Amino acid sequence: MKEVLDQIGLLVLRVASGLMMATHGYGKIFEDGRMEKFTGGVAEMGFPAPGLFAWLAALSELIGGACLALGLGTRVSAALIAGTMFVAAFIRHGADPFAKKELALLYLAVMMFFALYGGGKWAVERIFKKT
Repeated sequence: MKEVLDQIGLLVLRVASGLMMATHGYGKIFEDGRMEKFTGGVAEMGFPAPGLFAWLAALSELIGGACLALGLGTRVSAALIAGTMFVAAFIRHGADPFAKKELALLYLAVMMFFALYGGGKWAVERIFKKT
């Protein structure tokens, strides 16, 4: 019974955090003016090719979040999102008060967990594994 409850908890955390992350990426990509504003923020951080890095970050959130929710390429998706959240927490909001960076830090912690642990027994990727 404990194993089933553990897997339910893992599933809920994976799906909820993946969908929330995908929503962040969706807004950046599809809402009017958001990508331009986001690209400007990436440029202000000093990244080379800010348009490219802005798209990579937004796609890591959108596609990575959807893959995380499904449990498809969980470790890779979570690692890519964790990189994006690291930049958000420590570069974009590095000088900001904790309240401004806490969401990125929370996402970073959750993504690090999934990058290390994987998606669990009820992840789509388990269909493709031989064991």
